[in-house]
Amino acid sequence: MTEKRKQTRYTTHAQARLADVAESKVLLKDISVTGCGIESTVFMDIKLNHRYKMEILPEEASKIGPFEIVVEVLWTRSGGYSFEVGFAIIESPKGKQFQRYVDYLSWR
Repeated sequence: MTEKRKQTRYTTHAQARLADVAESKVLLKDISVTGCGIESTVFMDIKLNHRYKMEILPEEASKIGPFEIVVEVLWTRSGGYSFEVGFAIIESPKGKQFQRYVDYLSWR
């Protein structure tokens, strides 16, 4: 599948938490300055076009602490043993940490 995006998506080794949706952490598959995707082994009751607070827990090697972003659900996909969700990033209250993390991923 070829993806046409305005911003490069960087693969990550981070985890994420979605407020009020999942109690456990999920895998943050990829991220850019405009969007991100997560993957989970459990189904999550997520509504399209709804906004959520997401806490990003970067991998230890990045030396960047956890930070929150506000995301909006663009799509969901369920298949086999995985559940995937694509988001647009709407807001980043701690923008410097978010930008540092994206810069780290582009360097890595």
